[in-house]
Amino acid sequence: MTQKEAEGAAGSQFEEELTAEKLAEIERKYDPETAFRPTGKMIGLIIAFFLVAMSVYHFYASGFALIRELLHRGIHVSFVLGLGFLLFSFHKASAPQTVVKVWHRIGGIPILDIFFSMAAVGAAMYLPLLPPEVVAERVGNPSQFDVLMGTILLVLTLEATRRSVGPTLPIIAMIFMAFALFGPYAPGALKHGGTSWLGLVNHLYMTNQGIYGVAIGVMAQYVFLFILFGVLATRIGLGQLFIDLAMVIAGRYSGGPAKVAIFSSAFMGTISGSSIANTVTTGALTIPAMKKVGYPAHFSGAVEATSSTGGQITPPILGAAAFIMVEYLEIPLRDVLAAARFPALLHYFGIFIMVHLEAKKLGLRGLTAAELPKLGIVLKQHWLSVIPLAILVYLILTGRTPDYAAVYGIIACVVVGFLNPTDRMGVKDLWEALASGAKNTLAVGAAAATVGIGVGVVTLTGVGFRLGYVVVQTASDMGAFVSTLWPFSFFAIEQWALFFSLILIAMACIIMGAGIPTTATYIILVAVAAPALAQLQVQNLVSHFFVFYYGVLADITPPVALAAYAAAGIAGSNPFQTGNTAFRLGIAKAMVPFVFVYSPALLLVADGFTWSAFAITLTSAMLGIGCMGVAFSGYLLAPLAKWQRWWVALVAFVFIAPGLGTMLAGLALVAPVLLLQIRDRQKQEVAAT
Repeated sequence: MTQKEAEGAAGSQFEEELTAEKLAEIERKYDPETAFRPTGKMIGLIIAFFLVAMSVYHFYASGFALIRELLHRGIHVSFVLGLGFLLFSFHKASAPQTVVKVWHRIGGIPILDIFFSMAAVGAAMYLPLLPPEVVAERVGNPSQFDVLMGTILLVLTLEATRRSVGPTLPIIAMIFMAFALFGPYAPGALKHGGTSWLGLVNHLYMTNQGIYGVAIGVMAQYVFLFILFGVLATRIGLGQLFIDLAMVIAGRYSGGPAKVAIFSSAFMGTISGSSIANTVTTGALTIPAMKKVGYPAHFSGAVEATSSTGGQITPPILGAAAFIMVEYLEIPLRDVLAAARFPALLHYFGIFIMVHLEAKKLGLRGLTAAELPKLGIVLKQHWLSVIPLAILVYLILTGRTPDYAAVYGIIACVVVGFLNPTDRMGVKDLWEALASGAKNTLAVGAAAATVGIGVGVVTLTGVGFRLGYVVVQTASDMGAFVSTLWPFSFFAIEQWALFFSLILIAMACIIMGAGIPTTATYIILVAVAAPALAQLQVQNLVSHFFVFYYGVLADITPPVALAAYAAAGIAGSNPFQTGNTAFRLGIAKAMVPFVFVYSPALLLVADGFTWSAFAITLTSAMLGIGCMGVAFSGYLLAPLAKWQRWWVALVAFVFIAPGLGTMLAGLALVAPVLLLQIRDRQKQEVAAT
């Protein structure tokens, strides 16, 4: 064996070791949504049966049946909570990693958790199984038994969410509930008349404004199917096709593995909206490859984490948020996907710029021809796996409903899986995929139910408008002060009020998003932020995207940058350093929302769209992101002096408010640095010769 072959074998062995032994542990550690408890064989088969039943039910209900809205949502909640208590331990840190045979456990599951599971199913199904006319009579005047069942469901929903997602979201929900109960004691503008426990349970349990609200409705009708589609699409080889195509496209260029991470994560984002799952899936290959060509470990992990978070802003899934937007804004899904297209491209463009400049600064090579897959072989082996995604996208673009498109996408996955000679899927594989798809929805389903509690309190108390007023008033006061200072006095108080409102809302999104699923963050914050931005004349579509983008940013923002920490586990780097680097690489995601607030044309379907405004906005945004990338990298054509980096960073902010005048001003301001870079590059070339 030659030395090169030995190195290749060693690399393959290292990747296999990562995949087999380390990746599951890393995903379990940093993603509580996948930290399932071990179970005995018999009870494991029973749980698998109910998981498959959950998938089959949702497929049938969304595609072919006509089920009452409340009943459909109740069945979904009963599946989520009932299975959640069986699969998630009370305390993960002390949970046994193997099945423990003791008297108070059945197949490794505590008897108390089995009781909780049955109680949750009973409480979730009690109201939906009542005749609709009886439910209508009791709304506003629930019986004592109604209040008891509602109380049980509220408590068990919070506990199931704590187990599957973490304590942050349940704590927020309990704060909201306390606010509803003790409204007369709230300070200032937040003060309200308050409500009783009976009134709170009535609103959160008996109406469609709480647990059975929009969030659970969207999860049951759309999100479940798209998560199942993603699992099946990956199983038939679409994920591997994306990774191989990314290597063919970008692997040979300078710093190739990092560019492969960007392209593969962008491709994977079309079928998966989970930042941590994307990080672990593609990072198993790209992170070791990045380290091999010379990237520092923390930088390698940061590139993968930042690229993988882009999956939540990449059409057609958008980490489930797209379907919530469809319900809230009452616009077609294709309009939401059209609006998301170019902001997502700008995110990846920003990462690409920094990765490329880092590679040039370090003098890193690309992958050799021997290390790259052959395009012809890749397409020959996996081309069939593209068909389901093509069908899904085609149906969405032709105006079909999301659930219709997902149902036929799933059917296409199954057909292709049975016919594909490379990644053939048998009956056992289909069973496992259906079970895995349902299992992946449990945490997000519990989170959606808990989010319904928060949204229900907002609609009950009107706190959204109150908080919106507080935000706008605070921002106006800050703007009034700043506008008295030169040179800031050139801008009106209203302009400063908008700017500071965006800053305050962005900070709230990042803080709220720490450790909470993106969709849950988006639903809660849009109920609070949308009224504030509406008072400042920001379009609804724009305000929804603004909140959503900053909620996603929390996955790579320390101190709770879960995607970055998962990548650090693969890279063997310092988690906090990896998180800081990931935030730096994802700075485009922090700039882009400000761009489309000031120029909604970037979202394509926003009011007042024109192609000229879009072209100016896109060009200006790319220049601003490019300048920020140069400033953070400290390199363009040659290393930048410290003052040059600061200057270019300041110029980048000029491009945030797009317009022909600001763009020309920004170009004029950055031109001296560019000329100095050309001079320094020529000096380097002369010195090298």
